[in-house]
Amino acid sequence: MATHSINVMLGGLDEMRPKLTEFYEDLHRHPELSMQENRTAAEAAERLHSEGYEVTTGVGKTGVVAILDNGPGPMVMLRADMDALPLREQTGLPYASAALGTDPDGVEVPVMHACGHDMHVTCMWGAASMLATHRKHWAGRLMMVVQPGEEIAAGARAMIEDRIFERFGKPAVILGQHVTPAPAGTLHWRSGVTMAAADSLEIRLFGRGAHGSRPQSSIDPVVMAASLVMRLQTIVAREVSPTEQVVVTVGSIRAGTKENIIPDEAFLKLNVRTFSPEVRERVLDSIRRIANAEATASNAPRLPEFRPLNSFPILSNDHEATTHLASALSAHFGEGRVHRTPAVNASEDFGEFGTAAGVPSVFWYFGGLDYGVIRAAEQAGRMDSIPSNHSPLFAPVVEPTLSTGVEALVAGALAWLPAT
Repeated sequence: MATHSINVMLGGLDEMRPKLTEFYEDLHRHPELSMQENRTAAEAAERLHSEGYEVTTGVGKTGVVAILDNGPGPMVMLRADMDALPLREQTGLPYASAALGTDPDGVEVPVMHACGHDMHVTCMWGAASMLATHRKHWAGRLMMVVQPGEEIAAGARAMIEDRIFERFGKPAVILGQHVTPAPAGTLHWRSGVTMAAADSLEIRLFGRGAHGSRPQSSIDPVVMAASLVMRLQTIVAREVSPTEQVVVTVGSIRAGTKENIIPDEAFLKLNVRTFSPEVRERVLDSIRRIANAEATASNAPRLPEFRPLNSFPILSNDHEATTHLASALSAHFGEGRVHRTPAVNASEDFGEFGTAAGVPSVFWYFGGLDYGVIRAAEQAGRMDSIPSNHSPLFAPVVEPTLSTGVEALVAGALAWLPAT
């Protein structure tokens, strides 16, 4: 669809912007943990229903599906995720979160929208409104999906297992976007492999407890764990080709309760990022081999237990669909605001939808940071100081981030929906 037609489709966005901002700030104040997004889902469902969509809630536990049937034509699916993270917000924003939640282990934790999913839901409402208001200019069907549980790689799978495509139809294309620590107002895309596979697991090490004054009576799992942490880093350094991009992170170690008691167990939580199935399997096999060898070397009473926590697939954008989407974005925003981007180590479960439906999918990014902040960091040589997703300091500027996200979704949808 021509650029001027998209501008017509965005008529009313200026008037809607205060409501979108209010909604975004409300979502930011009230974040919810993965698969617990009851309030967020209800708020999103209410707004989509008010725009004339046929709304179904409880898909994949807390997911929302909203359908707008506008005559013969292809169906386009737009997806936004809505869960937050167990972090204590430190942004100092007037609408900062003070929320608490209960994690899967029953522990009370602070909760924050540190990944921008509140922005994603708000942009979807804005796009849904623009497309519904100006439906006389296009034909086809829209499927708006508000997905739970992205942060734990559970939500897309839950909605698929709840037969989303059998119940609501199979789209011609699936589109999604993510706010990122790039200049607000910019967009970033990539064809092919775009985001890494991610595997998280817990390793339980077994030892033999004893009094701290009698180490000879123990088999110390803390020492075992410390040795294992160091040895695991050799997987990337010595077992994987330098041409491969791999990350192995031990993000949690838990053992013992008191300084003068040698415990009988230790727990490590790991995260692995890879870009090919072959390397993924090789790295996971190496983790098991090294953990078992460390236990044997320590004379552990039994070999470690390995418990999977979550698993994200590689996210790969369909080449033809991505080229089509990038052309539509460039036509609307201008090539100066639309950029090709390298693959990133972050992970997403968005790609599971396209795989399950057997249709092309495209995932892109839109910037959310004030350009002045980025420019100052560049001049100071401190780009590493810019808060990124999952930081307690991550705070996208509301505008032009929000408007850019709305416009990108509208332009993306109209790239497949025929004009009337």
